[in-house]
Amino acid sequence: MGFYLKLSALVGVTAALFALYMSGPAFSSESLKGARVLVTGASAGIGEQIAYHLARSGAQIVVTARRGNVLQEVVEKCLGLGAQKAVYIPADMAEPADPEKVVSFAVEQLGGLDYLILNHIGPSPFAFWDGDIEHTKWLMQVNFLSYVQMAWKAIPTLEDSKGSIIVVSSMLGRMCSPFVAPYSSTKFALNGFFGTLQHELAMKNSNVTVSICTLGLIDTDSAMEKVRLAVSKFPEMIRKYTNMTAYPASDAALQIIKAGVTRQSEIFYPWFTYYLINIKDWFPNMSNKVMRSFYSTEPQS
Repeated sequence: MGFYLKLSALVGVTAALFALYMSGPAFSSESLKGARVLVTGASAGIGEQIAYHLARSGAQIVVTARRGNVLQEVVEKCLGLGAQKAVYIPADMAEPADPEKVVSFAVEQLGGLDYLILNHIGPSPFAFWDGDIEHTKWLMQVNFLSYVQMAWKAIPTLEDSKGSIIVVSSMLGRMCSPFVAPYSSTKFALNGFFGTLQHELAMKNSNVTVSICTLGLIDTDSAMEKVRLAVSKFPEMIRKYTNMTAYPASDAALQIIKAGVTRQSEIFYPWFTYYLINIKDWFPNMSNKVMRSFYSTEPQS
């Protein structure tokens, strides 16, 4: 009886909270006209789609990623879609000097910033953790420390513009899963740091807000490649896992933009990630057993 009462309470509370979340502040793309935005990880996937949404709204955009030739194509498309201005700067977020260099470039090019959208990630194997400390350190620099560097560098100009920092995170930063230890650790770090920063900025009556975007499985090339790789290594796991739907990167990008424009502290996409995280918190032992049941420890011979 206690279990069912707890489950009923969870369903009721989460339904009410989700209804409140869905009825959040109204979004108008017109508010982005002329907005000055820096988007990281913009050569592909979600970051590229964010750039195109901003361009259609007439924003001024700086995009960055490692591949300059691809960024040039993104910039040309942004200008064709209606961006007031679009420029790019190649950067490697594993290099400690590059994150601040990118922010300085964006401020110089745009005369300030209204939105800093932190979206980039480094590649990491889908496998049992093998003790590779150097890879974990490298990924922490790319996926976490560079975010911190860019946010700190951008806060003064965002303070002047009453701007927003928008952090793209993951369900894997809220609930653990096998085979993604380095990646998941960086996302947990993001949620911990930027969740704390939200409090501290509010306590200082700062003009800057932080929006944390928690995403599920999105149909980016990098995510789908991980699934394809896992198919070859863990066929039984993937037989079950492929029942999950990968959601469109373009839709995820729009929700991320809305979060920053409406100054929401956190959003979830797709919607059911909110429930999954709450179920994990309320029923940890059951959730862990269900999670492991999706995986096989025997690689394909």
